[in-house]
Amino acid sequence: MTPASFTTIEIDVPHDGRRRHAVASIPAAAPPAAGWPMVLAFHGGQSHPEMMRRFSGLDDYAAAGRAVVVYPAGTGSREGLLTWNGGNCCGEARDQNTDDVGFTRAVIADLALRTPVDRRRVHATGMSNGGMMAYRMAAEAADVIASVAPVAGPLALSAVAPSRPVPVLHVHGSLDQFTPLDGGVGRRSVTRVSHRAVIDGLLDWVHVDGCPVEPLREPIPCPDAGITIERFTWGPGRAASEVVWYQIEGGGHVWPGRTPDSFLLGPAVPSLDTNAIIWEFFVRHPLPA
Repeated sequence: MTPASFTTIEIDVPHDGRRRHAVASIPAAAPPAAGWPMVLAFHGGQSHPEMMRRFSGLDDYAAAGRAVVVYPAGTGSREGLLTWNGGNCCGEARDQNTDDVGFTRAVIADLALRTPVDRRRVHATGMSNGGMMAYRMAAEAADVIASVAPVAGPLALSAVAPSRPVPVLHVHGSLDQFTPLDGGVGRRSVTRVSHRAVIDGLLDWVHVDGCPVEPLREPIPCPDAGITIERFTWGPGRAASEVVWYQIEGGGHVWPGRTPDSFLLGPAVPSLDTNAIIWEFFVRHPLPA
């Protein structure tokens, strides 16, 4: 990746009585005829867009000329410690019932005025609380979000009723002490929110997407010490949707394929290229024509 391979712009939009912010990385290459695919990347709780850029490495999509990558900023009274209203989590955003879905729609519309965007290929991912926000976009903005890929962020809504089947990819470690795989309050949780079990949220999507109830289970080779990976695939569902889960036995509250910012996040999973897995999933799942 070279500095000249993409440019970064700041986006400020008025929404719900306040100025909201996002950062976008735009490829330097000429866009495809249909416009750039867009990947929304929601930062984790008590974080911010620049940290998400470093944590995830998703700027590589822009550098490779694959997509515009957009890092929206959550809200909060302390600079850099921002959260999303993902449902039952997290922080001030939840407590103030912040309209983060409406804000994200405004960001998509604003960026589409600045650079060509393929509106059939707007996707969302996110880390932890940001993963919960990606799920909320799938549940409440399925007219604009083609597919989602939360990482270490369980579904934080009690139920989902999207306007169309939404393909879902989920990545989660068994040693996650912030958003536990089996649900409840994580040992290292800052918010003390009791989360849903990951499988419970995934089965909600299996149901609404009309997928078979029994998944295909496949071991994924992994050379990392102490790590085993199993992929669960439910599908095909209605409109060629599917639900895919990478369960990482021995993995922490991390973005696999990247080095965690802190040892407190738990064991890394360096050999699993989450960004490649997410991109391949997004390519398979545009909005239906």
